[in-house]
Amino acid sequence: MIVLGIESSCDETGIAIYDTEKGLIANQLHTQMAMHAEYGGVVPELASRDHIRRLVPLTQAALQESGLQYSDLDAIAYTQGPGLGGALLAGSAYANALAFALDKPVLPVHHLEGHLLSPLLADDVPEFPFVALLVSGGHTQFMAVRDFGDYELLGETVDDAAGEAFDKTGKLIGLPYPAGAILSQYAKLGQPEKFSFPRPMLHSPDLQMSFSGLKTAVLTAVEKTRAELNLSPADVLPEQTRNDICRAFQDAVVDVLVAKAKRALLQTGFRCLVVAGGVGANWKLREELANLTVQPTPKGQPETVQTYFPPLPLCTDNGAMIAFAGAMRLQHKVAQTERAGAFDVKPRWSLREIVRENAQAA
Repeated sequence: MIVLGIESSCDETGIAIYDTEKGLIANQLHTQMAMHAEYGGVVPELASRDHIRRLVPLTQAALQESGLQYSDLDAIAYTQGPGLGGALLAGSAYANALAFALDKPVLPVHHLEGHLLSPLLADDVPEFPFVALLVSGGHTQFMAVRDFGDYELLGETVDDAAGEAFDKTGKLIGLPYPAGAILSQYAKLGQPEKFSFPRPMLHSPDLQMSFSGLKTAVLTAVEKTRAELNLSPADVLPEQTRNDICRAFQDAVVDVLVAKAKRALLQTGFRCLVVAGGVGANWKLREELANLTVQPTPKGQPETVQTYFPPLPLCTDNGAMIAFAGAMRLQHKVAQTERAGAFDVKPRWSLREIVRENAQAA
């Protein structure tokens, strides 16, 4: 089965082709980062218009990369949600029009399910069951994944997602968009003990998280530093001070994610952790989770955790994860294809709905 995947939920246009026999055979991606940088963040209308411009050329490039023709495709998968309404509409309209023209079935895919399954595209593939940490600009969640389509939400952030907190904090200290990725690079140069920020909900017994208060802590530290150095609001912070703040902020976020990951593993009894989403590319998070152990009892021996990450190019939004998720849902019969025609998008779409739909289909 050969599935074309279309991703257009935010500011990346992704087109990919997945063959259930050969694996991923084409992956084309265009990022709008440079376009949105001028405005300091994603402009939804511009994002939608750019998706429209990119979808056809990227599809043609993917077909050329794979050596296939339109007629070789068996199904069209696309991101139905969650995401920006106009951006989702661009991809869904294109997917349905293409499916209608080719007389192929079309499959709506949940964006987070794509991220959830993306580590399965790596050479080293995790086995079910596992705990998944979905950590991106829009979502930070722990999921228990027992099989394809069998997901349970264990906990999530009650306010900002981790990636959102990275971007907002970077903007607070004057970093250009996308601030999160730049903040992570400066953190490598920072001294870890120069600043100390809180670890919200670190010791709470559940798997809920909170990152909004970290922004306030950073803002307070920046204002205090400016006052001590007699800097005006227009003055930039000294480079080392900026790096130290970045390091302290990143350490705080990673400490929370690592602690909650351990708790999720102990709660489920699983010893396999899968990390997906854009923040999964963060060097500090990878470093900490790659060597993770858990201790089931106070006097017990630490147990090794197998941690899996998607390949770095697949950490961001991409068509490969949508093509793969669509193919897997069809192959494992947890979803049915539809014929192109009436369609809608779901800008706010909980992954819990996917679980209910799968249960009803079963």
